[in-house]
Amino acid sequence: MKFFIINSFRFLVYNAYFGIIALYTFGVFLERLQIQGVISQFTTSGKVLVERGMIDPQTGLVALEPMMDRGMVLSDPSLSALSIVIGLIVGWVAATLICGVLVTLLDIRDDINDRLPRSKWA
Repeated sequence: MKFFIINSFRFLVYNAYFGIIALYTFGVFLERLQIQGVISQFTTSGKVLVERGMIDPQTGLVALEPMMDRGMVLSDPSLSALSIVIGLIVGWVAATLICGVLVTLLDIRDDINDRLPRSKWA
């Protein structure tokens, strides 16, 4: 019975491992616009493309605010693929840490339980 209980806890932890990876991947996929913001922030030159009050060559209208260089902008499929890969990597690291701690605690509990004297009812 003890063997079944300990291994059923381990089975739950192993299932949680994949669940944590899936949740991180889904969460990063939903927040992929923040990833685009980080990529744009790291790749921008900081140049002002159109000064305030000047005519924007793309629209032909007067710019009310200065237009800055946006940096690298990924297409939607590329951004989706990058967010999924980042989510899988971050989820794998998080699941390894979380489930590793849980399995370690279960093993410590099992070792302590093995060292305790057996109680005798009679």
